[in-house]
Amino acid sequence: MDLTQADKDAVSARHKDAAARMDQLRGRNLSLDMTRGKPSPEQLDLADDLLTCVTHGETKSEDGTDLRNYGGLAGIPEARRLFAAFLGTEPDRVIVGGNSSLTMMWDVLANAMSFGMPDGDGPWRDQAPKFICPVPGYDRHFAICERLGIEMINVEMTPDGPDLDAVRALVAEDASVKGIWCVPKYSNPSGETYTDETVEALASMPAAAKDFRIMWDNAYAVHHLGNGPASLSDILTACEKAGNDNRAIVFGSTSKITHAGAGVAVMASSPDNVKDHLDKIFYAMIGPDKINQMRHVRFFKDMNGILEHMKKHAELVAPKFAAVDEALEKALGGTGLATWTKPEGGYFVSVDVLDGCAKKIIKRCADAGVKITPAGATYPYGKDPHDRNIRIAPTLPSVDEIKVAMTVLTAAIEEVCTEKLLES
Repeated sequence: MDLTQADKDAVSARHKDAAARMDQLRGRNLSLDMTRGKPSPEQLDLADDLLTCVTHGETKSEDGTDLRNYGGLAGIPEARRLFAAFLGTEPDRVIVGGNSSLTMMWDVLANAMSFGMPDGDGPWRDQAPKFICPVPGYDRHFAICERLGIEMINVEMTPDGPDLDAVRALVAEDASVKGIWCVPKYSNPSGETYTDETVEALASMPAAAKDFRIMWDNAYAVHHLGNGPASLSDILTACEKAGNDNRAIVFGSTSKITHAGAGVAVMASSPDNVKDHLDKIFYAMIGPDKINQMRHVRFFKDMNGILEHMKKHAELVAPKFAAVDEALEKALGGTGLATWTKPEGGYFVSVDVLDGCAKKIIKRCADAGVKITPAGATYPYGKDPHDRNIRIAPTLPSVDEIKVAMTVLTAAIEEVCTEKLLES
């Protein structure tokens, strides 16, 4: 029954039933957390052979570098070669760093604020910079901009990627629009993969800012749910073909592939951008953890090793996404109270409820012992203008825990949304 079209008596009956279930659930003293996209212990176990990949007497790189010593700002040759294949580019365009791609993104933008970027007219901080933020999106991207004082402009996501008409208009008309955040494959949190047409348009569109940058966070490049990674066009090649060689900066990491807190982060871009970034970070560090880079090279060996490893992740993760979808469909399918994504990869499911309901739903889940990502987290400044988006992170809990948590979430959605319908 579509409750948004039903009579008051039917809505009231559904509300009373949901409220009674929530009362029962609150009495169970649950303690479940679905707030962050963390890998489960079983996923982390898959990479424990990393701990013995480099042993005594095996601390030399192929170019003779002693991995235990200082240096190697761009990463060891073996790692640059491996992650060039991972990012679809050439080794000399890759920088292999520490464990966090988020740190690399911060460094790029913080340095742009202080010193500017190639092709630009000096420090961004003097130019009242703005960034385009496809929404719903990744809260940590938005937090970087907010902390650095970069104004954020919302643009709606579509099944093909960000709304291109809105993006084109903003970029063409305003030189203070310096960039756009993109999670191009299995986008966080809604799961879209950008189409070839979207990639080409972003690479070629006219920009008023000569130093306009696409922050291409390909965090889920190989994170499929069983059918192999989705196809995604190469943004660096597209930019080169369009004559905008310096436009895109690509990021990735093994943080959700091997050990989340001890992975390897990578970035790739044009020769100008690579040189510029290395020149800037020279003042902040003397070299990354080269032993950890070698661990990853020896563990994976090549790109096929990465893909085979990700099949094991899919076997662990796919049943959890299936449990989320089954619970949503069983409780809410056809009710009109919510819509949700059915991603083919990544780490999240995005749920849209009736406008004005998300905060109340998450509060009632918390009262029943189930933590969900705060309402508004998927929007700049933590403000969802419609108060309707909820991000579900199902990877860390067990399947049984997910089923319990989803019982709470779906009951809360029914209770709050029918309450709103009765008030209208």
